[in-house]
Amino acid sequence: MLSRKGLIPEDYLLTRLAEDVLQQPKFRAKPGKARFVAKNGTCNVAHTNIREQGRFLQDVFTTLVDLKWLHTLIIFTMSFLCSWLLFGMIWWLIAFAHGDLDERGDDFVPCVTDIHSFSSAFLFSIEVQVTIGFGGRMITEECVSAIIILIVQNIVGLVINAIMLGCIFMKTAQANRRAETLIFSKHAVISIRNNKLCFMIRIGDLRKSMIISATVRMQVVQRTTTEEGEVVPLDQIDIHMDNPVGTNGVFLVSPLIICHVIDKNSPLYRLSAFDLQHEDIEVIVVLEGVVETTGITTQARTSYVSEEILWGQRFVPTVSEEDGMYAVDYSKFGNTMKVPTPCCSAKKLDEAGGIARFKLDEGVTLRASVRRRRGGTVRRSRMES
Repeated sequence: MLSRKGLIPEDYLLTRLAEDVLQQPKFRAKPGKARFVAKNGTCNVAHTNIREQGRFLQDVFTTLVDLKWLHTLIIFTMSFLCSWLLFGMIWWLIAFAHGDLDERGDDFVPCVTDIHSFSSAFLFSIEVQVTIGFGGRMITEECVSAIIILIVQNIVGLVINAIMLGCIFMKTAQANRRAETLIFSKHAVISIRNNKLCFMIRIGDLRKSMIISATVRMQVVQRTTTEEGEVVPLDQIDIHMDNPVGTNGVFLVSPLIICHVIDKNSPLYRLSAFDLQHEDIEVIVVLEGVVETTGITTQARTSYVSEEILWGQRFVPTVSEEDGMYAVDYSKFGNTMKVPTPCCSAKKLDEAGGIARFKLDEGVTLRASVRRRRGGTVRRSRMES
């Protein structure tokens, strides 16, 4: 882990998560509530009662890559051992049928020299398939069948090498390995940004090698009921994001705050601070991009349930300028601070005339509230607000 190299403190690094665990309150999911996507990005879905198991054998390579490492190594070893034993038995049968195992005179030409038992035939099979060739055993022109078996074993050995070595390479170079250094804030926040109520998260990349064409997508997963009375247990609703660069593409050099404006088209439009804690929703965040060094597409995922969404808080800055360079302090990656935020829903804010009207009715601006909290000397009248 990067934290073991002294780059990031141990207290602030989790798999794909970075958070100040000492300052943030710990939330636990509601008992009995299942997450659709875990915090580390794994999908909490169990596939059962699959009757057509043969479909997995039609895509053998992907099936081998998806297996656990122990099962893959067992199959890797057994594929070579079985092929060596099979062709060792064939070479022994050829030698037995031709009489190579019997003691003959000096003028006798065997199919394969120096084969006297099954052990020597097994060693010759290994030498043929892995092209070692110690020089003691070799094929002669005496038997056509031996020449045919030699060709067949070479072809079979090449096929096994291609499949098994390709499988091992793909397992070591899987895209999700790169996603381990793509991190998300442990909590999401809802607060006022640019006079709009926004849902925000923070993402970052711990490596210097960039993620090319990085895009971020968000979905809300909740239980819904259609007008016809059909219950959809996992209704996935896309939500629009107002990223720092104006589109879904992000330039992920330093940590970025991904913002979703809660407007009329947002599934969070009707939720207040109180409703959010009692609503059974889950916000899924997907970060995709191409790894600069390998050209392989990678994807990192996480999710936020209602207990992990902090209302009335925003993220603290992590980037500072030091000696002509921008330094990122990842110990503050997940830290938040409280800011004045209306507890009502975005719908109620719009009905009341927007955030500006809400501040006028309250008789104080957000900026004035912050100043009074810090210094306690700055005051503004209702007219100035």
